[in-house]
This record gives sequence, structure tokens and C-alpha cells, in this order.
Amino acid sequence: MKSGRPKVLHEIAGRSMLAHVLTSVAGAKADSIAVVVGPGREDVRAVVSSLCASAEVFVQEQRLGTAHAVLAARDAIARGHDDILVLFADTPLVTTATILALRAALEDGAAVAALGFEAVNPFGYGRLIRDEAGRLAAIREEKDASDAERAITLCNAGLMAIDGRRALELLRDVGADNAKGEYYLTDIVEFARAKGLDARVVVGAESEVLGVNDRAQLAQAERIAQDRLRRAAMLNGATLIAPETVFLNADTKLGRDVLIEPHVVFGPRVEVADGAHIYAFSRIEGARIGAGAHVGPFARLRPGTNLGPGAKVGNFVEIKSTTLGAGAKVSHLTYLGDAEIGADANIGAGTITCNYDGFFKYKTRIGDGAFIGSNSSLVAPVTIGAGAYVGSGSVVTGDVAEDALAVARGRQVVKAGWARAFREARRAKKTEKA
Repeated sequence: MKSGRPKVLHEIAGRSMLAHVLTSVAGAKADSIAVVVGPGREDVRAVVSSLCASAEVFVQEQRLGTAHAVLAARDAIARGHDDILVLFADTPLVTTATILALRAALEDGAAVAALGFEAVNPFGYGRLIRDEAGRLAAIREEKDASDAERAITLCNAGLMAIDGRRALELLRDVGADNAKGEYYLTDIVEFARAKGLDARVVVGAESEVLGVNDRAQLAQAERIAQDRLRRAAMLNGATLIAPETVFLNADTKLGRDVLIEPHVVFGPRVEVADGAHIYAFSRIEGARIGAGAHVGPFARLRPGTNLGPGAKVGNFVEIKSTTLGAGAKVSHLTYLGDAEIGADANIGAGTITCNYDGFFKYKTRIGDGAFIGSNSSLVAPVTIGAGAYVGSGSVVTGDVAEDALAVARGRQVVKAGWARAFREARRAKKTEKA
């Protein structure tokens, strides 16, 4: 990855690859989870704890192959679980349904079940070799395969399910007599067959088993994940006018009859209620958008934004840590931070809440039905009462009572004929210099 960050913590759809796999495992209702990490990977250990507090973390001190990595979690395996499933955190697109399919193969009598896929280009992958009955006979790595075996297009995805009663027995038989001198997990297939046990293949889609080893593959995985999320959103009743231009987060929640225009980006923790309309070129994260609300175009909603039903946020508006009541309008060119805006309030163009003094944040409260004139600065902490008016261009530093008018600007002075006299004087001076 050429990165200072561990590969498995790189994100797809706003969620780390490790988190994607743990989410799929949780969906399959695993009784316990063991995560094997390399030495010194406290950063990965911390993420595991934050995602799944019950998961155990084991360290593989030396990288001697996949079977060696699995045996790092020997203590967890030895507890006698019915099924042992081995997954990889850099294969992030595997679904809960596929994990359950692997388990089903064990329930049907297999001692080992390997996940395979039909590869468009099988080069570099291990090949799944089946016997005359279609059962899995062996998994051969590319470097150890014969020419005939290399012609096989059914390839090993790496994920595997093992009968828990046999797992340690099969793993202990694995040796390192191969081209790489590593302990291959795949060797347990032949050991199982030699003991008269059944081994099977569960076939998945190639897109689901994509392994991520560099930034190009990370982008490829992002495309696949986004296509899944977009399709799910549309099938659940949201309209995406140009879905290929909309980027969703893994946890984005869209209600029915939500309309998303082109070029909208959703960050984490966004919920959009039924009938809301998100206009083009908006970015939203950490926000709740009420039913029938309108956002954008060119709006930015930051974490802590909560829009009530029917609220309107227009073009070039930025909002963070702010609640807008039902029907409130912030139509254009405005910044609201750390504020509470009442129902049906109107915030004029160019209004800003001055919420930060360089050390602390302060609250602005605007009551129901208040009207804030254009180009006003509200210096927090400040409260504008319900139904109050603030004159355009005001700098408001004190509270405004309900139904009052606040005007906080210099008094206008008009000097008749001043502009003509100014121009004539300047022209005369310019002529004199020439």
C-alpha cells in the first residue's frame, strides 16, 4: 500500500476493510471472533477492540504462511467450536450470505469447505482441483502447479470453513515442503481427503473475493462496494438520478422517496428521512435530515446537524452542530455553527453565527418564526427571541426579546451632491498632473 497505515485499516465506503469483514461475521452470528495480527500492531488491536469488544487478538510473531497464522489462534480453536471459519481482513467484500454458505457445507457433512471463484485471469491464484465426483481434491498454489493444473480457472479465494472437531488435527499436519517454504492452510484439503473426510467447494462471485494489496485494488473494491450500496438504496425506495456519481457510506440510511441528485457525497452517520430532497454537489456527514427537508445544491452539512421536517438548506450553506426546527429556512450563503434554530425561522443570505473565540465554542439560539436579515453576524452566546427581527447588516452582540426588532449597524448618512463634487475634484487633479 506504500502507507504509514496498516493495510487492513484502509477504508472502503468510509469503513475499514477489517470492519467490513467483522460486520459480515457478526451478521453470520459467530459465537466468538479471533483476530490474528502481526507483531507491534497495537493500532490494529485498538480498532478490533473498538469494533468488537469481545474479540480476542492473537499475535503471529513470524510470517510463515496462512496455516501458521491460523495456529496463532490455537487457544481459541481448541475450545471446541462446531465450525471454524478463516477469513482475511484484506478480502473486505465477502458477504454474510457467503459465510453462511460455507457453514452450510460443513453442516452437510464436509470437513473442509473452500471458497472458490471462476477467474477471468487465473494467473497468480491457487487452483481448486476437483475429483471425478466434483469434490475438492486439492488446492495447488500457482508456483507448485503443473501446466495442466494452471489451465484450471476455478481459483481459491482463500476463505475456508473447517469442522471444529478436526481443525487442530488437520492444521498440525501442515508442513512447509513447497516452493515458498511456508505453511499453507490450503494443504489441509489433501490431509482431510487422505483421512477419508469430505472436502467441498463453495463458489462465489469474483467481485466478492477481491483481495486488496495496493491502491488500485482499493479503488476497485470501492467501486464494487458503492455499486452494492447504490443498488440497495434504490431497491429500498430512494431515487438516485445519476447513481454512479453518488457516493454513500457503509452506514448511510436513506428513507423512501428520498431524491438524490448527481454528485452528492455522504460521509459517516447520515440518516435521511422519507421524502427529503438532496440537490447536486452537496456533502453530508454526521447529520440527520428530516422528512421532506431540502438540502443544496452546493450545501455542506457537518457532524451534529439535525434538520427538522420540511427544513430548507440552500446553496453555499455550511452547518455544523446545529438543529433546524420544522420548516426553518437557510436559503443561501450562510454559516451556522453551534446553534438552535426554531421552527419556521428564516435566516437571510450571508448570515453567520460567530461561535468561536479561539478557545471555546458558544451557542446561538433563535426562536420560532424569527427573521434574521441578510449579512448579519450573531456573536454567541446570544439568544434571538421567537418572532423577533434582526435588521440586515447587523452585528448582534446582545439578546433580542421576542417580537422585537434589533438593528445593530451605523446610522446611514446621505450627503447630496457629494459624489459629483468628488468626481470633479479628482478629474481636475488628474488634469493638473498631466
